[in-house]
Amino acid sequence: MPGGEISKFLKHHFRHFNAATLVEAAEAYRAHLEQGGVMMVTLAGAMSTAELGLSLAEMIRQDKVQAISCTGANLEEDLFNLVAHNHYERIPNWRELTAQDEQRLLERHLNRVTDTCIPEMEAMRRLEAALLEEWEAADRAGERYFPHEFLYRIIRSGKLEPYYQIDPKDSWMVAAAEKNLPIVVPGWEDSTTGNMYAGHCLNGHIKNVHTVRTGIEYMMMLAEWYVETSKQHSIGFFQIGGGIAGDFPICVVPMLHQDMQRPDIPVWGYFCQISDSTTSYGSYSGAVPNEKITWGKLAVDTPKFIIESDASIVAPLIFALVLGW
Repeated sequence: MPGGEISKFLKHHFRHFNAATLVEAAEAYRAHLEQGGVMMVTLAGAMSTAELGLSLAEMIRQDKVQAISCTGANLEEDLFNLVAHNHYERIPNWRELTAQDEQRLLERHLNRVTDTCIPEMEAMRRLEAALLEEWEAADRAGERYFPHEFLYRIIRSGKLEPYYQIDPKDSWMVAAAEKNLPIVVPGWEDSTTGNMYAGHCLNGHIKNVHTVRTGIEYMMMLAEWYVETSKQHSIGFFQIGGGIAGDFPICVVPMLHQDMQRPDIPVWGYFCQISDSTTSYGSYSGAVPNEKITWGKLAVDTPKFIIESDASIVAPLIFALVLGW
C-alpha cells in the first residue's frame, strides 16, 4: 500500500494488537473502494468538536466516503467550529474543574465538551439565526426538508461565509455540501438545533412541526439509497463510536430483508468499528461484529474489524492511510 510519511510510520510501527487492526482495517477499506465498493461513515460522540473535519473533509473530496450517518450534534458542531473557532476555549485541566468552575463557564455562555468550550453566542446563536430564516421560509412555502438539507442550503447561500474562522476545506459539512453527499441524521431532535427548532414551533414562529422531515423519513430515504446503490456497488460500513448514529443505518439491511421481504438485497460488504466501549452483555456499542450476523446485518465472510481505542486518535490515522498521507 503506497503512502506518505504517516503511512510509512504506521505500517512500520503498528504491528500488533489494536495497532495492527488499525492498519488492517485501513488496508481493507482501500481494497473495498478499489474493488468498486462505496463506504458509509457513521459519526457518534463529539467528533466534529474534535475537528475530525481536518481529515474527513479530504476523504469526502477524494470520494473515499459516499454517505454519512451522524448525530445532530456532529452535524451542527462542524458548523459551530466553522463560524466561531476563534471564540472556542480549551480547558487543558478539565479533570480538575470544580462545580463552581463549571458554573462560571455557564455564566460566560461557554458549553464544555471535555476539554473544549463551545461559545453559545458566536456559534449556536449565529447558526440559529441563519437556520430560522430557512425554517420560516420553507414553512411559509409549505416545503419540507431534512435537517442536513437545511444546512446545505445555508452553506450554499453564502450566508455564513462572512463569519468563517477556519479554512472551509477543513469543514466536512462544506465538503459534503459540495458533493451533495447523502446524510442520515437519526435522532436529530436530540441536538442543540433540534431543541431550537422545538422552541420555535412552540412559540409559533413555525406553524408546521413537520417542516423538518422526520427520522422515519430518513430510514425510508436510506432504504431507497441502499437499494439503488447496492445494484452496482458493495456498500461498506465504517463506524466511529456506537449509539444511534451506527445502529440506525446498519439496520436498513435487516429491515429490507425481514420487514419488506427483500432477501435479494446484499448485506454490508465491509465493517469496521472504532469503540472504547467494553465488550459487554446487552449494549450495542459493546457488541462484537459477529453478533451482527445473527441480525442479518453482516455475512459470515464480510471483512470485520473492531479497534478498541479512542476514535479521536484512531479515525484520523485510518483516514491518513486510506488517503496515502
